[in-house]
Order: sequence, then C-alpha cells, then structure tokens
Amino acid sequence: MAVATTLLLAALAAAGCGLGPGADVGGVELTVTREFGSAPVLERSVQASESSTVMRVLEGNADISTREGGGFVQAIDGTEEAHRGGDPYDWFFYVDGVESPVGAADYALKGAERIWWDYRDWAATNHVPAVVGSWPAPFTNGYGGKSHPVVVDCEGGGGACATARAALRDEGVAVASGSPSGAIRVLVGPWSRLRSDPAAALVEAGPAESGVFADFARRGGVDELQGLDPDGKVAVGLGSGAGLVAATRHYEGPPVWIVTGATAAAVQAAAGLLDAQDLRDHYAVATVDGKETPLPVMR
Repeated sequence: MAVATTLLLAALAAAGCGLGPGADVGGVELTVTREFGSAPVLERSVQASESSTVMRVLEGNADISTREGGGFVQAIDGTEEAHRGGDPYDWFFYVDGVESPVGAADYALKGAERIWWDYRDWAATNHVPAVVGSWPAPFTNGYGGKSHPVVVDCEGGGGACATARAALRDEGVAVASGSPSGAIRVLVGPWSRLRSDPAAALVEAGPAESGVFADFARRGGVDELQGLDPDGKVAVGLGSGAGLVAATRHYEGPPVWIVTGATAAAVQAAAGLLDAQDLRDHYAVATVDGKETPLPVMR
C-alpha cells in the first residue's frame, strides 16, 4: 500500500494535479484598468505555473470577489458590477488582445500571455472581440494558447504597408507571405478599399457587431472618420485626414487588425501608431494632425 501511494503521489505531482502550483511556465503581464483603459489600476509582471489560470493570477495580485461559484469576477479592489447613470458596468478581460470564449477560472495559461482586465460601460455592447491595447500581442505569441502566422494584407496602402511590416519585424514577428490558414491579418489601406472585407465591414455595422467605437461617414464623396462614445453615439468628427488602428473578428475567426483612413496620408499616420507607446491599454486609436485619440471617446 505504501508503495502504491508513493507511486500515485509521484504521478500526480508530475502531472501538476492538485499537489501544488507545478513547474513555472514563464512570466505573464497583468493589467487592470477602468473606463476603456483610460484609468490605470494595476500593472505588473507575474510568474505563472502549470496550474495558473487567468483567475488565479488576478486573485493573487488583487482583492477580488466572484460570482457564479467563483467562475466570474464581480469586483476588483472594491469596484464591482453596477449601474451608473442608467448604464451597466462590469469587468471584462482579454488575453493577448482577444476576448476570451471561456471564463477566467477556466482559462489556463501557457506563459508569456498579456492579461488585461477592464471595468467599463457595456450599454453599446458586451462583446468586444479584439482590442489593440496589448500590442505586440497577439502577433508575438498568437492567441488562445496557440501560435498563428501573421500576414499584412496591403490593399492600396503604399508605404504604410512597409511601415506596418517594419513595426511587426521590430517586435520579432515573422510576417508570412500568401494567405496561410488561421493567419492573424493586418489590413492596411484606405477605407474605400477595406470596407469590402467581411471583417472590416463590421466597423460600419457599429460597436455591437465589431466592438470598434468608430465609424466612417460618406460626405461629398469622401470618407470621414467619426469617434464614438461608450454608448455608440458619434462624439466627434475626426475628418477625412484621420487615421484609425482597430481590431475585430469575423465570427470566430482569427483577429483582424485594421490600419486605415480616407487618404494615403491618413493610412500612413495610422501605420505610425503601431507601437506600445501609442496603443497600450486602448481599445482602438485614431490620429489626426499628429494627435492621438483613444476610442471610444470618453465623456
């Protein structure tokens, strides 16, 4: 019996099954914000193990309360789900810039992930499939625990396409050629060329479809970028010279990043935003006349 027990314990320990945290799998980045990333709460590097989940990493670094048997977060550091000004607020999380299809307690970590929790108004949508604020994720390590090829689809983007490729290479990302299966795409080009793409077209359907708080209005034959507020309403007209960097997903396909604007100069300006300084903790970003505007536009 003693021998059998010893063998069982050894097997469980080797599998990392309930007898401790298991072996280290590497560091992960944990970010906590409020109001679509505009209010920082917490940011730190955390060592993950074989038993780490998104929930365990969070509860090890913040004071939290949960609901539904511990599977979902109700409050972080005292900020809990509520209605404010008639709008619903709750906590949402992204791993490597992609909305998770499973709860935080069920999301096992492999190491090197970027975890972002954000407390926000979800009156316009409770579904934002992808965000740009975890750059260079998902390009560096993929998403969902799997690596994916990365392609830059140049649709009349000119020099902006080279800028986008260079930004990815600077992060150690090998940009693939052709159209490999399961690729994360970066669409680069004027909106008049991108709007026919099934994923990019979601932007004009509103935040409830795309998760992007921006729109293009056609005036006088010219596309003009508009910034939306958290309710999905037009907050500011950014004009035809504004560039946009946003991310979305078509159904359950790989995330698609959109680098666009109405003019060649606007597309080039958008491509120039592909770095951590400009994108960090933002859902999407617009730029006009050298000024960056995080989206949605906060009240």
